[in-house]
Amino acid sequence: MAGGWARDGAVSEQIEASISDELARMRSAKQPVGESLTHCAECEEEIPEARRLARPGVKLCIDCQEERDGAYRARSGINRRGSKDSQLK
Repeated sequence: MAGGWARDGAVSEQIEASISDELARMRSAKQPVGESLTHCAECEEEIPEARRLARPGVKLCIDCQEERDGAYRARSGINRRGSKDSQLK
């Protein structure tokens, strides 16, 4: 069931497209590669061997990585429908 001038299934297609876009963005996020560092690139504390083995290519200690992850801001979604309400904001 579509609303307004949209064809049947348009809302489902929009949801699927949004999910596909977000998954592609997440997959393309930089993943550590290469040799792990023995000491953190930011604070120079030793990185535990267990972390280096668990995450190949790790460059930051746990504390610095948690601080960086906490600074991550979620981005707003894309309004594919362009409804009147969203245009008023």
